[in-house]
Amino acid sequence: MELRQLECFVAVAEESSFTRAAARLHVVQSAVSATIAALEAELHTRLLERTSRRVSLSDSGRALLPKARAALDAVRDARDAVDDVTGGVRGTLRVGTLSSLGMIDLPALLGRFHREYPAVAVRLATAASDGGSPGLLQALTEGRLDLAFVSMPGPPPPGAQCRDLTATPLDLVVPAGHRLARQSRVGLGELAGEAFIDFPSGYGNRAVTDRAFAAAGLQRHVAIEITAIGAGADFVRHGLGVALLPRGSAEPDADLVSLPITGADLNWPMSLATPGNRTPSAAARAFEHLVDQHLG
Repeated sequence: MELRQLECFVAVAEESSFTRAAARLHVVQSAVSATIAALEAELHTRLLERTSRRVSLSDSGRALLPKARAALDAVRDARDAVDDVTGGVRGTLRVGTLSSLGMIDLPALLGRFHREYPAVAVRLATAASDGGSPGLLQALTEGRLDLAFVSMPGPPPPGAQCRDLTATPLDLVVPAGHRLARQSRVGLGELAGEAFIDFPSGYGNRAVTDRAFAAAGLQRHVAIEITAIGAGADFVRHGLGVALLPRGSAEPDADLVSLPITGADLNWPMSLATPGNRTPSAAARAFEHLVDQHLG
């Protein structure tokens, strides 16, 4: 069993596609197929179930996947140990991120990281493609991410640890002609009967809002669900509902008004999640150090 075989197997398992796995590994698809076939022949079992529409793991594949990831992590740790001696940081850093990080300027952070560690390739996974913060945390615990920016009120799942970074208040965003637009601030009870633009269940800011309404004994109607904060302001602008959005994400203009909410805990927390069940790579440790400097 060769490391390249395990890399191909893990890539296909995570991408659920030979085509996407080949693109990720920068090889042709036929090479991935041949490598997987050789691995299955060596293990005398089918690891992947192939149909015309998708690729899924067989029972044998599900048993092999965590062991394959552990083997690749062990090789990475060995390389890191050598890099520590020779003074270089190399490899790939896999970062999960939400569509908005409040006060954290991710492009600036990644730009600085690239300048300081040019030999590290960075791969980003977004909450929209991974199922919000819960999906990012699952990817982290399964070894598909090295760290992730998440917003999860409450304790993290087993296998992950979260460190609070920032908290951003959620403000009410309404159209300029809305009945509340002329007020300087709004109480949560004044929002009864409003149609809301909000994120799907599982997203951090949705959890903050749901918890605040539940604590106040209020119900609300979510008319439209979005996965990008910028889209929320656009829906509000066209009169499709009101929204509770992170402060500063929707600048007031001739069409929009942002108002603070009183008497409710509407702080949207942002945390950096790291694995609690394995040693972080040298690249992950370096990135975490830059995050601390960025917010220091």
